[in-house]
Amino acid sequence: MLIRLGYEIRFEIPAPVAMVAMLHVHPSRTADLLEPDELHVEPEMVVRSYIDSFGNRCSRLSAPQGSLKLSGSTLIHDSGAPDDFNPDARQHSIEALPDETLQYLLNSRYCEVDRLSAVGLDLFGHVAPGWARVQAICDWVHGKVAFGYNHARSTKTALDVFTERVGVCRDFQHLAITFCRALNIPARYATGYLGDIGVPPAAAPMDFSAWFEVYLGGRWWTFDARFNQRRIGRVLMAVGRDASDVALTTSFGVANLTHFSVICDEVPSGEKALVTA
Repeated sequence: MLIRLGYEIRFEIPAPVAMVAMLHVHPSRTADLLEPDELHVEPEMVVRSYIDSFGNRCSRLSAPQGSLKLSGSTLIHDSGAPDDFNPDARQHSIEALPDETLQYLLNSRYCEVDRLSAVGLDLFGHVAPGWARVQAICDWVHGKVAFGYNHARSTKTALDVFTERVGVCRDFQHLAITFCRALNIPARYATGYLGDIGVPPAAAPMDFSAWFEVYLGGRWWTFDARFNQRRIGRVLMAVGRDASDVALTTSFGVANLTHFSVICDEVPSGEKALVTA
């Protein structure tokens, strides 16, 4: 299938400010792109790209005072298959884990592993290690935490979510990630596009989405504690220890958000012929 991706984000800048944007499709999906994946900036200015320590593609810019618009649109080919599934994927011993996965076992800004380790062991220690244990964590978080945009809070941590039992997309993932790490399963936060493809359309406006990945059986696997089902057309943008590592934009000063819109739509079959002609 073909999926149209895009976004438009506007700010009012009261004084010149440096910014970092993380709005590109992840380098692991570059080969699937059918159009350039470019960041368009108004007013025109110098934009420099780089790859961060987690392998994400980022952009640096210095915005002048006034209105700022960041936008982009691209077309990507997707297999149309649901998220990969392997109930036999095994959990590695700590000694057998690759060096680069170890950071995903530790505390991070929103994931207080040390404060939830005992809880995680009590809730899931009896479940067989590996895929079944991660799925049990997703089932628990999905069933115990209620979703609501009115519960969004930039300072909310996994412990807060466990205590309050409410949150938005990222909060579900932070709690699941923390439980996985507490049980020695490397888990990392992921963000990207997840349109209403193969599911009933949501009533809320389209937004970027969050999920998480765990390292089992020698590779990373996608899990989603918020929706807790295999989905079609998931397009990765960035990974990190938690949401603090993958912010869509980071401004080193004041930047007031005035508009935000996202597109993630399957290209209808009639248009596919025109695109591929």
